[in-house]
Amino acid sequence: MFNAVIDAPFGKIGIRLEAEKVREIVFLPESVSNVAPETPLARQAAQQIERYLERASAGFDLPLAAVGTAFQQRVWAGISAIPPGVVLTYGQLAREVGSVPRAVGQACGSNYFPLVIPCHRVVSSSGLGGFAHHANDDFFHNVKRWLLAHEGVPYA
Repeated sequence: MFNAVIDAPFGKIGIRLEAEKVREIVFLPESVSNVAPETPLARQAAQQIERYLERASAGFDLPLAAVGTAFQQRVWAGISAIPPGVVLTYGQLAREVGSVPRAVGQACGSNYFPLVIPCHRVVSSSGLGGFAHHANDDFFHNVKRWLLAHEGVPYA
């Protein structure tokens, strides 16, 4: 199912490839078994993710599969422009991409490449907000909290 599954401070991260491109990055619970990277690209993706988990300022240079609608890609480009340690609300990002907060939230939740496209940097105007289409899931909220704290932005 995954071309690699690596350890993360909050559980595991699964990496799925498709035709020499990263197709998906998935946050997984600790109970999932590790999978050694199967290909050079899987190794490269795992190494870049591990580097980010060690140093929040680390960037990514991975070939990503062409997925998502034109609107989602526009939102994801806006998210990609948010630097580590900075957060925007769904409303702020919506204004930047010419949309509305709810649509931006849906596009954030549909992100196939978390960390590479750092959707954890987009929060609700009233708090943390959802994450990966999991509005009330403690695991995903804890992942988002960890990522923000890792970048120096604590959220209770």
